[in-house]
Amino acid sequence: METKPIRKIHFLPNVLTALGLTCGLYVIFRLNMTEVGEVTEWLLIKMAGLLLLAGLFDILDGAIARALGTTSEFGGLFDSMADAVSFGVAPSVIVMKSLSFETGTVESFLITTSALVFSVCGVLRLVRFSSREMKASPDANFTGLPIPAAGGALVALNLFLISHDLNTLLSVSKFVRLLTLSSSMLLLGYLMVSRWKFLSIKRLHFHVKSFQVVFFIVLGAVLLFYGVIHHFAVVSVFLSWSYILVALALSVIRLIAGRKSKTLQDFEPDPDDFLT
Repeated sequence: METKPIRKIHFLPNVLTALGLTCGLYVIFRLNMTEVGEVTEWLLIKMAGLLLLAGLFDILDGAIARALGTTSEFGGLFDSMADAVSFGVAPSVIVMKSLSFETGTVESFLITTSALVFSVCGVLRLVRFSSREMKASPDANFTGLPIPAAGGALVALNLFLISHDLNTLLSVSKFVRLLTLSSSMLLLGYLMVSRWKFLSIKRLHFHVKSFQVVFFIVLGAVLLFYGVIHHFAVVSVFLSWSYILVALALSVIRLIAGRKSKTLQDFEPDPDDFLT
C-alpha cells in the first residue's frame, strides 16, 4: 500500500495569532471586571499597550507565514477572527467602559450605537476585503482603513481625552468626550468600509545616501522613544490620526489631479461596488 507523505505543519504563525487574540480577550475581560469609576489613565495605558502588542503579533504572524511559505485558508480566517476581537470589539469596550453611562439614558444609547457601528464595520471590512487583498500585490495600498489602524486611533483618542497632558491645559467634560468619541467611531467605521486608499507599511522604502540621514533617523527614533515613555497619550494620538489624515489628504489630491495625471496614482479611490 502506498503511503502518503507526512505533511509538515508550521505552528509558529498560528501561535502568534493566538497570542494576539489573547491580548484582545484579556483587555475585554479585564475591563468587564473593572467597576464603574475605576477606569484610570494608567489602566487605559496598560490596555493600549496590550493592543499594541496584539498589533505586533498581527504583523509578525503574516510576515512569518509568508517567509515560511505556510499561508493557508485556516491561518487567514484565524487571523481575521483575532483582528475582529482585538481591534473591532476591544476598542469599543474600552470606550464604553471609560464613559460608563447609566443604562437607558440618551448618552448610553448614543455611545452604544456608535460602538456597534464601529465593530460591525470592522468585521465587514475584514470579510469584504480579505480575499481581495490576498489576491492583490503584497505592496499594494489598503482599500479601506485597516481595522488595526482604526482600533488604534480610537483607543489613542480615548486615552488622550482622559490624559493628564490634555486636562492640565484644558478640562474636557464627559459630555465632550461622548460627542468626540461617538463621532470618531462613526467616522472610523465609515472609513473601514469605504473605498479610500490607505498606505501600506510595505511601500515605505527609504534610500540612505549619507550618514547625516542616518543621524536624523536615530535622533527621530530617540525623540519618539522619549515621547512614548513620558507622553504616551499625545504621541499615540498624533501618530495614529496622522496616518489617517495624511492618507485622506493624498487621496483628495489624487481626485483633484484627475485620472489623466500620474500623480499619486496609487491613491486613486476604488469605484463603489458594494453590491457587486
